[in-house]
Amino acid sequence: FRGGARLSPGRQRVLAVLDDHPGLPFVGADLAREAAVGPAVVAAMAKAGLLEAVTRSNEWSPQAPDADRPGPLLSADQQAAADGLRTALDQGFSGLLLEGVTGSGKTEVYFEAIAETLRRGRQALVLLPEIALAAQWPRRFADRFGAAPVQWHSQMGAAARRRAWRAVALGLAPVVVGARSALFLPYPDLGLIIVDEEHDSAFKQEEGVPYNARDMAVVRARLGGFPAVLASATPSLETIENARQGRYRHLVLPRRHGGAEMPEITLLDLRRAPPQKWLPTDFAGPGGSEGLAVPGAANDEAEEQKAAPSSPTARPARLGWLSPPLITAVEETLAAGEQVLLFLNRRGYAPLTLCRSCGHRLKCPRCTAWLVEHRRDGRLRCHHCGYQQPIPETCPACGVADSLAPCGPGVERLAEEAAHRFPKARMEVAASDTVTGPKEAAALATRIANHDIDLIVGTQIMAKGHHFPLITLVGVVDGDLGLTGGDLRASERTHQLLHQVAGRAGRAERPGRVLIQTVDPGHPVMEALASGDPALFLEVEAAERQALAMPPFGRLVALVISGEDSARVQAVAAALGRAAPMGPGLDVLGPVPAPLAMLRGRHRHRLLLKAARGVKVQPVVRHWLSLVSIPPGVKVQVDVDPISFL
Repeated sequence: FRGGARLSPGRQRVLAVLDDHPGLPFVGADLAREAAVGPAVVAAMAKAGLLEAVTRSNEWSPQAPDADRPGPLLSADQQAAADGLRTALDQGFSGLLLEGVTGSGKTEVYFEAIAETLRRGRQALVLLPEIALAAQWPRRFADRFGAAPVQWHSQMGAAARRRAWRAVALGLAPVVVGARSALFLPYPDLGLIIVDEEHDSAFKQEEGVPYNARDMAVVRARLGGFPAVLASATPSLETIENARQGRYRHLVLPRRHGGAEMPEITLLDLRRAPPQKWLPTDFAGPGGSEGLAVPGAANDEAEEQKAAPSSPTARPARLGWLSPPLITAVEETLAAGEQVLLFLNRRGYAPLTLCRSCGHRLKCPRCTAWLVEHRRDGRLRCHHCGYQQPIPETCPACGVADSLAPCGPGVERLAEEAAHRFPKARMEVAASDTVTGPKEAAALATRIANHDIDLIVGTQIMAKGHHFPLITLVGVVDGDLGLTGGDLRASERTHQLLHQVAGRAGRAERPGRVLIQTVDPGHPVMEALASGDPALFLEVEAAERQALAMPPFGRLVALVISGEDSARVQAVAAALGRAAPMGPGLDVLGPVPAPLAMLRGRHRHRLLLKAARGVKVQPVVRHWLSLVSIPPGVKVQVDVDPISFL
């Protein structure tokens, strides 16, 4: 007996194993196996008080950041904003909007709030929209605090995620930087949340349980009684309205740090200075690589057909996507030893491939979407479901060989033209296809910073948070891309994206230029960008939204009905339409087929509940769904405050 508990032979063997291995931690099952007893014996010993379960961690422990490490000298504007953030730490919960022009030093300002949080012995969380691609942020943090933050994102392996989770739970991770899911880590003493690039749609999760990490960050801060800081150079209209209504405190950084000037933005009207054709030095054969025109392009299909070669050895001219003024500006910038960013927010080589002979368009068999050509890999890919196939040599509809032609440009096709026009420039394509994770992003950032690259052809991954002093020219190849499509926020997103990418130019002592190619220079987005005053666009956008009672002046709830059986999906959508709620401040649009009527092999219909701002939509939707029986195989997803309308 020991302590009143009987020691059976099995229990004696368990104690003997522990005596023979002092200091060695055992999991219950492992201990039972070593002592040749069943797991129930170990459990009974713990219940009888003979054993005590102790959590012991020999996991990785991150180096603690130094809150008192001197930071850079702040400007007067930065110091005022930093003081405002520090004051908020004494006042419990609050929402704060930190708005600053690109290059104003927002990061250094909220670093001061992080330092104060660390001095108080509490944890801080920084959410970034695409942490796996944000290579420079951890470096800047380490330079400021002498230690790297704990990271959390989807590119981490299982072991790294386990270490990070334990470090957070045990309070060994003073600062965490991560994607939206980092919000749900088990923080024992969280004292500050910062949502950087708060306007970014990547904070919205649409698969599984839909939620917006920006909004959930504010809720988490309210529950914990500490500040939530939303930082952006182009805040969302929802956040701006919250600041106007006094729900958030508004801190503004109106000037770039260190005397740097905002870049000069010029609109290039493609109707007056269209791109010119160019003659390739390497020709793959008729129909292989010459392009067809698309709306807004310099040439049309008829002109391109006339240019078709009369013999297989002729070299037809290809469509160009760079206008003469932009080509001249690139040449001048490269000659001055500076760097250029050509921006086109479209991956791959061409967004559409069609047959010259019969007009057949290659589309995804599982989605209502065209297949995108990725010439580097020789594949056609669907950017919605991941389906891919080799580029066929003959048209799958009519069987004619060498008849498939790409339509429109992607970054690969733009890079092809740039390589021809600027043959001496060291060029790199920066897209999510080529920059797939933190290592690739860090390597690219290092090459750009070291001036190993002269010309970057990039998508939106180059638009956020990068600081490259030698980039003095940004050329936006298709400024109108994204302005159409029926999306409620199409204009707002385009304005934010172009403003952000324009901010990559002239971030140090060298002045920057931004040239935006457009066929609609009179659009409010283009006029606001050219004027350098975002308020011009925001006033127009807010007035239009308010007139239509659209967010942030109203509420929206999307119901997406999906399933493999089209008839069942339509039947459920129709039933929901008949049972739609009615009353003051309520309106239901639909049901209609979704713009992506098929996604990943599932047919889709949509309904949209539009409600006045003061209506509590959750109970309305809950009652609505209770009136309709949903058969097996049909899914109804509810998305409150939807971001995507596809």
